[in-house]
Amino acid sequence: MIEYPVSFIASPIGNREDITRRALEVLQSVDTICCEDTRHTGLLLAHYEIRDKKLISLHEHNELQRAPDIATRALAGERFAVVSDAGMPGVSDPGYRLIQELKLREVGFTVLPGPSAVITALVGSGLPCDAFFFAGFLPVKSGRKATLLQAAVDASHTSIFYESPYRIVKTITALASIDPDVPCCVARELTKKFETYHRGSASEIAEAFTKHPPKGEMVVLIGGQNAPRLQSSSTD
Repeated sequence: MIEYPVSFIASPIGNREDITRRALEVLQSVDTICCEDTRHTGLLLAHYEIRDKKLISLHEHNELQRAPDIATRALAGERFAVVSDAGMPGVSDPGYRLIQELKLREVGFTVLPGPSAVITALVGSGLPCDAFFFAGFLPVKSGRKATLLQAAVDASHTSIFYESPYRIVKTITALASIDPDVPCCVARELTKKFETYHRGSASEIAEAFTKHPPKGEMVVLIGGQNAPRLQSSSTD
């Protein structure tokens, strides 16, 4: 079943049923599972009755230190799975530094496809999907954020960002001040019970969010010069 010493596995972004059969088989077969949060992954494993697995933490604060040990153990024959709390390891989550160490040591690894907030939000947004730019979390500082938002407005592709629910109103308001008519979408709580797509112009969404600030995990998508102008709407 296990063809590589290390397998990077995409995990559900909200709905636990969004995991592949192959991912479950690998999680069941490996010796050790590297987790962004062992408690979070433990709940997922318990849901699928995967028991008696060695779990070790691998997060942004210890990945650089732990990567050499994992690579050494993998070379010695131990088999690992790497998961983040949600989505694909390495995409705004731990995993990249470990991959660099595995490459350096010539340790084989593979990636199992699966849930992705970026791709899910992109398709659901209704904005052009033929070309897009993903930049992870928007910067906290207003100057750097404004620079990225301006670039997104001027771009010929769709731009995608993660944003905190505590900053989303200010962010969309800042976008509306740059171009009130730019088409955008805020995808909220993807795959969960209260999943919502807020679609429309920046000014329309800013007005709606000012009246009713949204909660939950957010993905912000901004249409570039090739995106059609859309009327605001929401789908639950």
